Amino acid sequence: MDTENDRMSDEILDVAVIGAGFGGICTAKRLLDEGTTNFLVFDRATEVGGTWQANTYPGAQCDIPAALYSFSFAQKPDWSRLYPLQPELLSYLREVCETFGIEPHLRLGHEILDMRWDETGQHWTLATSEGTWRARVVVGAFGPFSEPSTPRFEGLDDFEGTVLHSARWDHTKDWSGKRIGVIGTGASGVQIIPQAVRVGSSLTVFQRTPTWIFPHPDQPIPSALQNLFARVPATQRALRRTVDVVLESMVYGLVFRPAMLKGMEAIAKAHLRRQVPDPELREKLTPDYMFGCKRPTFSNAYFPAMADAKTDVITEPIRRIVPTGVETADGTVHELDVLVLATGFTVSGHPFFSRVHDAGGRSLAESWDPTPLCYLGTAAAGFPNLFQILGPNAATYTSMVVVIEAQVDYIISALREMKANGLTSLEVRGDAVERFVDEIDTKLSRSVWNVGGCASYYIDATGRNIAWFPGFFRQFRARTRRIFLPDFVLGAGSDVAEDTSIDPTETKEPSRP
Repeated sequence: MDTENDRMSDEILDVAVIGAGFGGICTAKRLLDEGTTNFLVFDRATEVGGTWQANTYPGAQCDIPAALYSFSFAQKPDWSRLYPLQPELLSYLREVCETFGIEPHLRLGHEILDMRWDETGQHWTLATSEGTWRARVVVGAFGPFSEPSTPRFEGLDDFEGTVLHSARWDHTKDWSGKRIGVIGTGASGVQIIPQAVRVGSSLTVFQRTPTWIFPHPDQPIPSALQNLFARVPATQRALRRTVDVVLESMVYGLVFRPAMLKGMEAIAKAHLRRQVPDPELREKLTPDYMFGCKRPTFSNAYFPAMADAKTDVITEPIRRIVPTGVETADGTVHELDVLVLATGFTVSGHPFFSRVHDAGGRSLAESWDPTPLCYLGTAAAGFPNLFQILGPNAATYTSMVVVIEAQVDYIISALREMKANGLTSLEVRGDAVERFVDEIDTKLSRSVWNVGGCASYYIDATGRNIAWFPGFFRQFRARTRRIFLPDFVLGAGSDVAEDTSIDPTETKEPSRP
């Protein structure tokens, strides 16, 4: 997708997009809609897909119905299942790139090594593994689930068997007929464990914290329904809206009245009782925290796999990894041939933040130490012309694809304002960030994520909730419909008057964040 000529080009890109998953692809499509063609999409992977390029483990599946976990501008009437598996999601993203002419803008196999803001030139300089580029605006679309999290167990490198990671699955390794151990019972573990018990000679699951599991409503979509979606697209849009309403119906309980969620716990406990007859095992698999505090998930195969005669569920803490297996705190060594790390991704303190530097050389990681302070999950004070997708506190209780589209529209509105007013830069004001963070921290203080009695990646080392937006998606959408310029420091170009305080009422009054 790249040529030697553009590796050290003197041309300045209008926009550089980092990440070729849902966020990067959506940004590229909307830039093309605006008539912007001078942009590139960089990704260290050699394939588009983001999370769905990385997560190829057996059983990898979306936990949001496809009708909502897809772009509004690229609905797919022939999804094979309500909840698609990883290969179908990856194929969908490839098709979107082809359909909307995004492929020529892709620079795959290009890892961003360093980014620095040039105050004099009013642009970013991006050093990649394949050369250096400059860009007026950078959109960080790498998302929160892009950097695998590997636990730091003593002796892990000394294990003599095969180590597999859920986010770096090595399909050349055969785990059939082997003694398999799985560390982690979160979203990926719940999907991997039924596959492991099916192919392994034995399975040992090391569980630190159980997960709330619900009956999975997944099923194949009949061809008659696919045909209906194709002939009458409004029917699929209605399904999309229904899924959204069902998900968001829980927001009030999650954010303001966690006690209202007891009914969800009852459903999950009934599911557990039906599938696990052994009361001792049921006790191990019953969470001691409130529903919603950690990410819940769906499965009809997980509990039967945990109750299988080949499975041993270990709740003793892991002391270390030894050459032949895993030693737990009680001194027992569990001998294994294959060790699966179903430990997901690093969300808090993403390593990429240390590669982004302001004009003075300070990194975004340093700026966000000890906790990330982000405006609408999109902008950080001190870093002009840098916009994030799914940044801190951008998540709402719906499909992340819906949130991505809202944030991309917000970024597009910023680019329009820059063009219309001759601006060379936009930098969110520190006081605007503080106002926003104070507001969401106050609202989140009563949420189930904060008071539900669990430890999760939603809460960072300082005790702040860095993941969620405290409200409904429609509220987030209203605040990201258009950029509110008074909350930004405006860098004036040659065709802007010295007084850069632009009155937003000159065009249309935007909603204030």
